Amino acid sequence: MRRLVTLLLAVSAHCALPGQPIEPWTLDAALAEARTHSPETAIAAARLDRTQARVDQAGAANLPTVSLRAGYTQTNNPLMAFGSILTQGAFTPSINFNAPGQVDNLNLTGTVGYNLYNGGRTSAGLEASRANVTATEQDRTTTFARLDVAVTRAYFGIRQAREGLAALAAAVATYEESLRIARERYDAGQLLKSELLNLEVQLAQTQEQRLRARQQVTLAARQFLYLLGRNPVGDVTLADQDPAITALLVPTDLDPARRPERQAMIARITAADQRAEVADGARKPVVNAFASYQLDHGWRLDGSGDSWVAGVQAEWNIFDGKATSGQVRAARAQLAEVKAGLRQLDLALQLELEQARLAHEFAVEQLAVTATIVAQADEAARISRARFGAGALLTTELIGAETRLTAARVRRAVATANERIATANLRHAAGLPLLSQ
Repeated sequence: MRRLVTLLLAVSAHCALPGQPIEPWTLDAALAEARTHSPETAIAAARLDRTQARVDQAGAANLPTVSLRAGYTQTNNPLMAFGSILTQGAFTPSINFNAPGQVDNLNLTGTVGYNLYNGGRTSAGLEASRANVTATEQDRTTTFARLDVAVTRAYFGIRQAREGLAALAAAVATYEESLRIARERYDAGQLLKSELLNLEVQLAQTQEQRLRARQQVTLAARQFLYLLGRNPVGDVTLADQDPAITALLVPTDLDPARRPERQAMIARITAADQRAEVADGARKPVVNAFASYQLDHGWRLDGSGDSWVAGVQAEWNIFDGKATSGQVRAARAQLAEVKAGLRQLDLALQLELEQARLAHEFAVEQLAVTATIVAQADEAARISRARFGAGALLTTELIGAETRLTAARVRRAVATANERIATANLRHAAGLPLLSQ
């Protein structure tokens, strides 16, 4: 509940101040921002709206149709003119049937139609459309879940890049201090010129690595802003203490059956089954009821009249050259294809879950190992600095110790981020929300 309140507050804060930066960023706020402003979210919403509109289209056959028609004509065609004379009630014995003259007519007609029976095609089509809505809703949930994982990966990518940059910055500071000591020893005649140059070269190389790391931080920030649906320009400030990081818990219930992709596929099976019913319904008769009322008026003969017609019409397609049977066969083949697709999806989701589980186990083990490596490398570097300051160590050995320490710190930053990302992937693979509520 606390996580839900935090998420709602983050969304409301952004809605209250559109266009204002939410900084420092927490993972909660980033997830809410992406779901609100990412183009992927807008695309998913538009697809859902389009699918819901098709439900209205499919259900239209259950409602009567009402139409109004108006028209004005003039003619001297005997057949058309005589028909207008009769509908206007303007016939007189003096009219010449062969040449009634020029006649005008204003016609107003209202028609109501209603389908009484069409072999169940309307109800099946409506159920298919509703199933498609369910599938599209699950597709949108899938989009949200994948977007959450991508934002989480980018979020920890920034943290990883910045920790790596900090490790290189510390290495530069260490080399600068070692170079200061080396110059003092060189001036005192206690160090060879080549040893001094070794340190200077290593310092320059580490500074160059720091520049690359700074570039990685910038690129990671740009990717993060892009996923949030913001202009990918500018820096990103992350919260120093983000409770959402610890809320990213390792799941214990690993069941891919709850994945929205699978729920969407089940809904598509229902839709395909109903579409097969629609195709099969074309073999059955169609019965429609109708009623029409019309007014006719002419100024040339000054006649007016009204009339109505109502009835029931049935139509049964006995033979259509196997067009209907072909449609039925195609619909049933599509149903079989979707059912096979569900089995394929189940296997793929199970494989993804197993891969995510193994990747998380590896990430946890790697994190533990890197912690030990950092501790050992830090102690080795401390001893090497002390020996170098005392003149008992060559610069190449000092450089080796410092390089190993920097590499260990960078690997620990990578391992820390990888463990959090692996946890997010595992929760996603298990069909669970990213953050524990």
